Amino acid sequence: MKFDLHTHHFRCGHADGNIRDYVEAALEAGLQVIGISDHTPYFGEKEDRAFPRIAMGKSELQHYVREVLDLKKEYEGRIDVLLGIESDFFPEHAETYRKFLADVPFDYIIGSVHSVGGVSIFNKNRWKGLSEQERIRVKEEYYRLIQDSARSGMFQILGHIDAMKGNFPAFSDIPADEIIDETLQTIAECGIAIEINTSGKTKLSGGWYPADAILERALHFGVDVTFGSDAHVPGRVGDERDEVARRLKDIGFREWVYFKGKDKKAVPL
Repeated sequence: MKFDLHTHHFRCGHADGNIRDYVEAALEAGLQVIGISDHTPYFGEKEDRAFPRIAMGKSELQHYVREVLDLKKEYEGRIDVLLGIESDFFPEHAETYRKFLADVPFDYIIGSVHSVGGVSIFNKNRWKGLSEQERIRVKEEYYRLIQDSARSGMFQILGHIDAMKGNFPAFSDIPADEIIDETLQTIAECGIAIEINTSGKTKLSGGWYPADAILERALHFGVDVTFGSDAHVPGRVGDERDEVARRLKDIGFREWVYFKGKDKKAVPL
């Protein structure tokens, strides 16, 4: 069973292609399951579309859901099209997000921390002038937010849990073993999966999220893993999926999971 649970399309404002393009790309890549998971609107903002190049508008959500559900029916028997979404996690707006998402028949929701202290995790300028202790404090705050997202009960999957290294590769060298282990233990206790996300290759860090060292610790703590290309162009659907599967086997994983109707489905590697 080959799947990819993390894809985007034109509605978010920074991806190319229609949803159908991603479904067709999945068929071409030999997948049996394709998850559509565009960015949630900014539910905590007053405007319909507060950040046009980051996420869809609130008024677009119903059209997004309908389109995915229609394609699910159209492609039935050829490929399983899953309705997902990638939700930001802002503790101060968590209940607002929960309310907006509760009545939608999602197969799964990916929870991703994209902002720490009001600044994008991908903003490499945030690190300028910070002392080592200040860098440690930022990294710890990032992982505390990921822990809170796991405890929220809103998500089946947590997205790219070391993506803060994306445009600042030195992030990986900031000492934080204790809080990373604490975070992985929390994720395991909450029964949530983490994704191996191959979009890191599009950033300065290269490689995948998370790093092998984190995946080794995830195995130790019994964390479930899944796969997502985080494709923003159809050509990246399923990107490096087979390589990820081989690496997970080398680390010691024997299965990974996907979600349908929010039920966890285990698939042997």
